[in-house]
Amino acid sequence: MLILFVACSIWLAENVQFRFMVLSRFWLVIFISSILFVMFSVFSGQFYSIDYVLNGKKDDPILIGETYKWKLPAKYFDLMARAHNDSYVKNINPNDADTTYVLKEKTVLIYSGVQKSDGLLVTAKASLFDLILPLMAYLAFFAGIMQLLIDSGATEKLAKRLSPFFQRVFPSVPAGHPSITYMTMNFSANFLGLDSAATPFGLRAMESLQELNSDKEKASDAQIMFLSLHAAGLTLIPTSIIGYRAAANAANPADVMLPCIITSFVGTLAAFFIVGIRQRISFKSGLLLGVLMGVIGAILGLLFYVGSLDLVQKNYFTNNFSGILLFAIIVLTLLFAFKNEARFKEKQTTVFDAFVEGARGGLDTGVKIFPYVLGMLVAISVFRNSGLFELIASGISELFRYAGVGKEITDSLPVALLRPFSSSGSRGFMLDAMNQFGPDSLAGRLSAIFQCSAETTFYVIAVYFGAINVRNTRYTLGVMLLVDLICVLTAISVALWFFA
Repeated sequence: MLILFVACSIWLAENVQFRFMVLSRFWLVIFISSILFVMFSVFSGQFYSIDYVLNGKKDDPILIGETYKWKLPAKYFDLMARAHNDSYVKNINPNDADTTYVLKEKTVLIYSGVQKSDGLLVTAKASLFDLILPLMAYLAFFAGIMQLLIDSGATEKLAKRLSPFFQRVFPSVPAGHPSITYMTMNFSANFLGLDSAATPFGLRAMESLQELNSDKEKASDAQIMFLSLHAAGLTLIPTSIIGYRAAANAANPADVMLPCIITSFVGTLAAFFIVGIRQRISFKSGLLLGVLMGVIGAILGLLFYVGSLDLVQKNYFTNNFSGILLFAIIVLTLLFAFKNEARFKEKQTTVFDAFVEGARGGLDTGVKIFPYVLGMLVAISVFRNSGLFELIASGISELFRYAGVGKEITDSLPVALLRPFSSSGSRGFMLDAMNQFGPDSLAGRLSAIFQCSAETTFYVIAVYFGAINVRNTRYTLGVMLLVDLICVLTAISVALWFFA
């Protein structure tokens, strides 16, 4: 089936009419290959039922067979008959879910293992209720805040001050353009681990950059650079990762903070230089080098400060730092809007009405991106539940083992492999690695570094380009996957350096 997957990829790459639509081709490859793999597994007897691929829920037991009562050993039947729910659990594999026998009138259903992801139809429903609706709420709120920044004149002032630097990175963006402010807010939110705020700012940045785009269906250089830097996921405070490690009773939940920062920073630099070389950006600018050195110095200074704290102080700092800064941004925005209320009167509106108008635009954006998110998530659902992902992941892990890579590294690779596809899926593998090998093992720590040092590549592309109806993403996907690979290799090196 791995050969089928590769062959399908090659065929689509050679025959798809739209030459540059890499994301579309990839979507077709994983969807078609996964469905063919499911059908092959059913007809070859590897699957008993494919209903779970359509209707099953994550962590539900998987039906693997059905047999007549009289074919079971008598002791199983007796145990099932005495059970209040007519079921019997037999522990045949300590590394997997117990095998369960469920008594029916004449037959016995046999379940074993658990489902890796929600089924296709369940995913379609959950993508609306569990993902898009919450995302629309975040979009509405932060789009309202952004509207206050626009109407109060804050974006103009910020864009003018940052234009000299951004013109080196985004030569096609005019000085003082509003997209500079949106990109700054997006990078800042990512930097602070504020994912809920980063997405609305990023979408506004893409919409603003689209106004400068001469070919509305084709990604511009500025959009590719912005999205590649965004997806590199430079994070200063990986609060969620620290929280998961604390819940898993890690000795020092924040000990992966420095490796996460280093890995994501290397990924960000890689994205900048790879795209910059492709777009022929000059790296000889003193301002550009000065800002990069300043960022590096600030990171090192913060790391030095955090390193001087004891365990309780570190946990207190990491738990509150990002939230305090988010509140600070909101309060400063409101105060600046209040101070410049006259500008709102000139536009025949009020501060509150401007917020409401911006929030309404955020809701419209959420509706627009829903079909793109839905299409990507259902394809990933089938990909995971078909077993094709596990087959490919196992093959890659074996190659690493043959290359002499230690078992603890290969045990954490599923997180790295799934991260570009699904944040929740890779998070599940991370939690499983911490539970199975321990949060303070190399595999547990490396899984956490993988999880915090990159973005969900395909989701990001679907959401950001879907919001502006860009169909030709050019080389964006290739760059982002290359950066993902660089982050994986960096994470392994950093983890071995710190924890081996």
